[in-house]
Amino acid sequence: MSWSVGDEFTEKTFTVNRSDLKQYADASGDQNPIHQDEAFAQSVGLPNVIAHGMYTMALAGEAIRNWFGSEKSLTEFSTRFAKPVVVPAGEDVLLTFTGKISAIEGDQVIIDVTATCNGVKVLTQTKARVRL
Repeated sequence: MSWSVGDEFTEKTFTVNRSDLKQYADASGDQNPIHQDEAFAQSVGLPNVIAHGMYTMALAGEAIRNWFGSEKSLTEFSTRFAKPVVVPAGEDVLLTFTGKISAIEGDQVIIDVTATCNGVKVLTQTKARVRL
């Protein structure tokens, strides 16, 4: 396939709920109560339980893998966390990723990735380098 600067990828959306956060906490060993205990999260100034930042980043990686069909071609990936993904009890929240090619360098493309939840940008400066 031929790629050009400015090419955009199909939006990829994931649902996130409290069950997902519990499964991620168990798999990762990150049992921080801000990801599972609403009262604790609010006691430290958060609006509610929030998703793990690394889980959010992993879903961005899954979106990139989906766009290219394999994670093997991903050679670099970075982001900054802008806002938390708030996950109220009993609700699914939608985490949406879009991507656009910002540069082509030899056999690699640089993708600017945007991540939003409920219209709020949750990751910034998200870039991926993919070998074609």
